[in-house]
Amino acid sequence: MKKFLICLFVLCVSACGFRPMFSGEDTNIYVQPISGINGIDLRNALWAKFGGQYSPDATYTLTVSLSDPTTRYKALEQTGDATWQEISLTAHYVLSHNGTEIASGTEQASESYTFVRYLVASNASYNSAVQNTIAVLADKIGARAIAETYKYSHTDTDK
Repeated sequence: MKKFLICLFVLCVSACGFRPMFSGEDTNIYVQPISGINGIDLRNALWAKFGGQYSPDATYTLTVSLSDPTTRYKALEQTGDATWQEISLTAHYVLSHNGTEIASGTEQASESYTFVRYLVASNASYNSAVQNTIAVLADKIGARAIAETYKYSHTDTDK
């Protein structure tokens, strides 16, 4: 019964002219190399959002510059030792179509993590926070890039 209702819903939505923004054809986006180990991780996450790696002659080109992670103390014990820190990453991006800039912006993401006295646990907590922050940046930049490519590719057909 659930499958029937889902099929009925999909048929009704498609009959009214609805078309999902992310249909796959607008994501021909080449992500230029991003410097640093975190840049490599961000590029890989963006490739996953766009459905794979595209060649440099793709329809769209995304250029991203990623700042180094910054940390700040969030909680201190009475002794003055830090127990929580926050990591923050900022990415500036430019999306272009055949050399013409169609969108640009800055995205920022941060995450708190436990800062403990044990080096291995502290490093693991830090690395996990960095990876989570990169995933959030990839989500933000990927969604914006997909929306802009969709908008750009459909401006001529709407007129």
